[in-house]
Amino acid sequence: MENVQQNGTSLPKIGDKAPDFNIETTHGMISRDDYKGKWFILFSHPSDFTPVCTTEFIAFQRIAPELKKLNTELLGLSIDSIHSHIAWVRNIEKNFNVTIDFPIIADLNKEVAEAYGMVMAEAKSTETSRAVFIVDAEQIVRTVIYYPLSTGRNMDEILRVVKALQTADEHGVATPADWQPEDKVIVKPPRTQQEAKEREESPDYEVTDWYFSKKSL
Repeated sequence: MENVQQNGTSLPKIGDKAPDFNIETTHGMISRDDYKGKWFILFSHPSDFTPVCTTEFIAFQRIAPELKKLNTELLGLSIDSIHSHIAWVRNIEKNFNVTIDFPIIADLNKEVAEAYGMVMAEAKSTETSRAVFIVDAEQIVRTVIYYPLSTGRNMDEILRVVKALQTADEHGVATPADWQPEDKVIVKPPRTQQEAKEREESPDYEVTDWYFSKKSL
């Protein structure tokens, strides 16, 4: 059954084109097309000036430099006003000595939140969920993650997913459970008997069975 919002709009799924936007942020007006040629992570938080969200923004800022090395930008969102965002960012800098240098969308009309399915249809409140959308340089949605309101996000996992996706794209491979960049990757099963035999005899592959092989990059 197709996943549809209350307003009838289809929610973006993995492999879909990321919904367009052109909206006010703490860094001025920003559109989806400003990220052409770059990856970006669009994430929503329930509300400014809340404890869990504050820890998350500090943690997102912590991984921001490494994400930039991966050609990946951060973009936050909630349905708070631009003035609330600015005041909160200043409050974080004052109280935690952390400067938030990525933009935050002020989505008062829920325009972007609804396009990306960040407001849960069954929720009693109108606040946005803890959603994460990883979008690649072709503006295709590659990962969608939702967290409950009570649980802060794992930044190391978000960073790991970006690295895994980019590694898979670059080398035409897949990554196993708990994969880290220094680990071996999974290669596609052979297409012929001869290829299976050659792979089994090659020192470049760790072959468990004909369909299950790993290699180092």
